[in-house]
Amino acid sequence: MLVQSCKATLYKGVAGFLAGALAGGGSTAVHAPREARSQPHSAPRATISLYEHTMDRGTIRRQGCSAAKRGVGGIVILDFGQPAYNGHTYGTYLFSGRFAGNKAITRALYAYAYGYHRCLRRGSTLKITLARGTSNYHPQVPSAYRAGRKWARETMALQHRLNAHPAIGRHVASAAADDVEPAWDRSFHRTRDFFRGYREARTGHAIYNYGSLDGGVGSIWNARQVFYVTSGMKYAQAIPEIYNHAMAREWAELAHIARHRYDRPMHFAGVMTTHTSANHGMKPLAAHRMLVRELASRVPANTPDVPATLTNIRSAD
Repeated sequence: MLVQSCKATLYKGVAGFLAGALAGGGSTAVHAPREARSQPHSAPRATISLYEHTMDRGTIRRQGCSAAKRGVGGIVILDFGQPAYNGHTYGTYLFSGRFAGNKAITRALYAYAYGYHRCLRRGSTLKITLARGTSNYHPQVPSAYRAGRKWARETMALQHRLNAHPAIGRHVASAAADDVEPAWDRSFHRTRDFFRGYREARTGHAIYNYGSLDGGVGSIWNARQVFYVTSGMKYAQAIPEIYNHAMAREWAELAHIARHRYDRPMHFAGVMTTHTSANHGMKPLAAHRMLVRELASRVPANTPDVPATLTNIRSAD
């Protein structure tokens, strides 16, 4: 589908850049506060999540400021690209192709949080959960398990820093996120190892899966594999990509399987879209309504709740 192809092109572009450069040389409570879902509007509005191209803290601080001026609370995912290792430290390859270490990513996230806090209106009660995003796109790491464990520890490190500055911490909480696509890891092994590493760090912070099902359960991954990284693993919650009706049906089918095969609920934290004026994609509120309808149809008893926590992802300017 067009939107998926565009996203894959973003990651492939990074991989191509790096290749050229080298040639030349059980559910549980988690620390993602429900208050962050609250919106001071009659109808839910979407946050803007971003594919990041830079680690310049001034740029990222301005992104946080812009988010505050929009007057929207909820979940914000900053996607820093595929997992990577530079020979000394774990991190990611940004969408510009540059390497970013985990600690530098934490500093960038704090810059966003600082910008968000500074630009809120006086007396604002808005809150966001700020999630450090990566993907399962061909991890360039010696150990996906260690990458996941370190991702979790830096998620906790950001929360500690927010706690040390209560004026900011009142408005921003830390979480993790992973754009999980079965087609990017057909064996499932590296994705599983990353999530296990995250779980074993025992930080208590949510990891949001904001990916797709790529044809639905059984098309690439089986039901147990898909459920594990969306709700089955401790800390995992789903913010599914809902770009069309077919994707909503796929997630509703997974919820049906989870309830009837495993006697477990799906844990949704919201929905993600990638609407722009250029692609004419599905808008966030329409995507949320479509998923809710499909879930009610496929799981009429004990229908999973989908908070009206909406986020629309795009490339950072």
